[in-house]
Amino acid sequence: MDLPVRDDGRESFTDRLIMVGAAFEGSEDISAARRLARSFLTDLHQVHGVPVADRVTGGVQLVVSELVTNARKYAPGPCLLTLEVNEGVVEVTVWDSNPSLPVAQAPDPGRVGQHGLEIVMALCRSFEMHREPVGKRIMAALALADDPIGDEAGEQIR
Repeated sequence: MDLPVRDDGRESFTDRLIMVGAAFEGSEDISAARRLARSFLTDLHQVHGVPVADRVTGGVQLVVSELVTNARKYAPGPCLLTLEVNEGVVEVTVWDSNPSLPVAQAPDPGRVGQHGLEIVMALCRSFEMHREPVGKRIMAALALADDPIGDEAGEQIR
């Protein structure tokens, strides 16, 4: 299949699936999940020519870290992480074996910890949770393009 070519001569990635996935079982794997996310976004930029801002990379790594940490903390067995590019967003999906859906707590500036879900939801364009026949699946989507007003410097992965 020939891919459509953009104005700059590079292939368009919009018509093909770009994704990566991994299974994690130990707490040491949380840093491996972050590294996988960074590597995926670096390849997205370097191999496919898709601009990925540093802010987006940091946001995706934070979302991955929070979701994988919660899966490892609250669910027995492995968790599965998938990163996929779809229509200008990075979709982060984490599956674990615990069917209980997490609940964001009410804002409390005096509370120490347990702000991860609030942070994830604030960073994401969309956030969904679904019970599965076994466990649950949490999906978070972050825009690849920076807010033109929010990132004046326009820093990108090189």
